[in-house]
Amino acid sequence: MTIFDFHVRLAPGPDTVPTLLATMDAHGISRAAVSAGGVIDLDRLSAQLVEGGHVEALADNGFVRAAGELSGNRLVPFYFASPYTDLAAYRAQAHRYRGLELSPAVYGVGFADPRTVALVRVAADVGHPVYTVCLGQPGARTADLVALARQFPTMPFVYGHCGFTGIDTNGINQIAGQPNIVTETSGCLTVTVRIALQRLGADRVLFGTEYPLQDPGVELAKYAALGLDEPTRQKVFWHNAKRLLGEEHR
Repeated sequence: MTIFDFHVRLAPGPDTVPTLLATMDAHGISRAAVSAGGVIDLDRLSAQLVEGGHVEALADNGFVRAAGELSGNRLVPFYFASPYTDLAAYRAQAHRYRGLELSPAVYGVGFADPRTVALVRVAADVGHPVYTVCLGQPGARTADLVALARQFPTMPFVYGHCGFTGIDTNGINQIAGQPNIVTETSGCLTVTVRIALQRLGADRVLFGTEYPLQDPGVELAKYAALGLDEPTRQKVFWHNAKRLLGEEHR
């Protein structure tokens, strides 16, 4: 079966690209949507998830773009945008990327903030899907993402990790009525994936790994335990990602 991993991170380094590609090969993963990694220290990120806060460090989007160009289309570059300084740069370079990532967890800027809305407007103009992860903090909760998605009803938003926690079934309920939000399932529990499939339908669920923080084999085992039928697996592992990227007929 062909597999498209819709959530991978790539930090600058001489070995990170070949290591990623070798890992993909080892697990039968053909392609991956890739965003910049290494923007924030893991301990700092885990603290900000609970306590709030932000950094203003810029992601190395150029490294991700170059990796995509050299990978034979296996690595699909997303622009990891800082709402503080990246609007003009994203607007100028958007044609060289395939999607946008927003991170309230890293940058501390919510979904209703004019800086966020301005970045999303650029994504809408160029046809990019928007990947993000919600928090349990005001301005960045699932309800806030739903409100943003309602402003851009024809563009796709990806609800990362199937919610704020590994069992965010309430978040699944909140996005269910907003059809332009799909969910990506790295890091959540098996029961959460099953509920997402039941309540959203197979067309709105994407496979992802959160590599390198998560071994792809763990996420593949999670799906193997679900015992899904082949049409569902093909949608979640391949066809939905192609549709979001405008490649369903390629």
